[in-house]
Amino acid sequence: MKKHNFGAGPGILPQSVLEKAANSVKELNGSGLSLLEISHRSKDFMDIMQNAKSLVKELLGVPDTHSILFLQGGASTQFTMIPMNLLPTEGTAGYLQTGVWAKKAIKEAKMLGDVNVLASSEDKNYSYIPKGYNVPEGLSYLHLTSNNTIYGTQMKGLPSSKTPIVCDMSSDIFSRKVNVSEYDVIYAGAQKNMGPAGTTLVIIKNDKLESSGREIPTMLNYKTHVEADSLFNTPPVFAIYVCMLTLEWLKSIGGISEIDKINKQKSDLLYSEIDSNPMFKGTAAAEDRSPMNVCFLLNKPELDAAFLKAATEAGMVGIKGHRSVGGFRASMYNALPLESVQALVNVMKEFSLKIA
Repeated sequence: MKKHNFGAGPGILPQSVLEKAANSVKELNGSGLSLLEISHRSKDFMDIMQNAKSLVKELLGVPDTHSILFLQGGASTQFTMIPMNLLPTEGTAGYLQTGVWAKKAIKEAKMLGDVNVLASSEDKNYSYIPKGYNVPEGLSYLHLTSNNTIYGTQMKGLPSSKTPIVCDMSSDIFSRKVNVSEYDVIYAGAQKNMGPAGTTLVIIKNDKLESSGREIPTMLNYKTHVEADSLFNTPPVFAIYVCMLTLEWLKSIGGISEIDKINKQKSDLLYSEIDSNPMFKGTAAAEDRSPMNVCFLLNKPELDAAFLKAATEAGMVGIKGHRSVGGFRASMYNALPLESVQALVNVMKEFSLKIA
C-alpha cells in the first residue's frame, strides 16, 4: 500500500533524494568510501558544503550582506545564540508569542536580558497571529516565528518597523518567497522542508556579528562559524549532504516560485474540503492559516478514533493532531505530492458519507 506521509517532522523528503542519500552511504562519488567515512576537510565534502550554500543563496536570493551557516544543535540552540549574539546587557528584545516554540525562545532570552513580549495569542490557544500591536523604538531586535507547526498558523507579512528582525522559519523555509534583506537573522531546523534532523540553517546579516558586546563562548558565537565557513568543528556531514540534494531537487522543479504554487494547490484543496464538509472544522483563524500544517477537528469528537482508523487504513501516516490542539494535523511540506492530499480528501469525503 502506498503511504502518504503527513508527519509534522521529521518531514517527508523527495524519493529521488532518499535514493541518492542511500547510495552515498554505501559509496560517495566513486571514492571507495561511504559519505559517513569521508573527512570533513576532504574536497568531496568541501564541494558539498559550498554547493549547499550556493543553492541556499540562489533559491532564497540571499544578498552579499548576509552569511550562510550550517550549524548543529537544532533551532532550539538558536533560542540562546540569538540573544547571546544580538542582545546587549542593557538592551531589550521584542518577541511575538505565537506558539510553544516562540514561548520557549522567550524563556531562553529572559535568562540573558530584558524581554518585551509585544503580543501573544495564547489566550485562544495560539489559533491566530496577533495584529495591531505596537513595536516600540529602541529594541535590539524583534523575534518572530513565521509558521507554527503545532497550531497551523502562519505570518503573512512583517510588522511595519525599522527594528532588526529575527525569524524562526523552521517549518516553512523554502516553501514561499521571502525577501531575505528584510531580516537580520533567519534560522531553521532542517527537518521539515530541507533535510534530516542534525543541522540548522542560519542566515545572518554580517553587521550583526558580535553586536551584543558580550563575551560569547566560542561555539555559541556566530562569528566563529562565519570565519570558519561552518567548519570550526566536525559538521553534520550526512545532514548537510541531504540538504544539498533536497535543494538541488527544489531547483530542478522550478525553485521557490514553482513550489509556492504547488503548496497553494495542496492547501487550497484540503482547506476547501474542511470548509465545505459539515463533518469537519478548522482550528486556525482563516486569515492566518498555514499551508504547511493544516489542523482540523471533527465536529463529533467521539468519531476521532473511527476517522483515524479509516485514514490509517488508506495509507495516511502522521495525521493525528498534537496533544495541545487535538483532532488532526496534515503537514504538507514541499515533498508531499498533491496526490497524497487528494487521497486524504477522498478519505474525508468517504467517511462523511459513511457516517451520514
